[in-house]
Amino acid sequence: MARSKVSARDALLKVQRQREELAAEETRLRESAATELGRVLLECGAETFEPAQFRQLMRQLATLGIDESLKRLASPSKAS
Repeated sequence: MARSKVSARDALLKVQRQREELAAEETRLRESAATELGRVLLECGAETFEPAQFRQLMRQLATLGIDESLKRLASPSKAS
């Protein structure tokens, strides 16, 4: 028996459904990751930080990278 060819429209609808499912999965995973990170922050006492300053710190960390940030924090301050 000949198999019917999937139409471009059907394929497009399938891709759109998959995209929606992936977006929903991404949202769920991002929320789960945020919960995990929140637990780590609480364990470290970071709940005392001001949100704006913490956001600034995290952006700077993302810019520099973790290794460079840790290196800079560990090095003795050059300003007296």
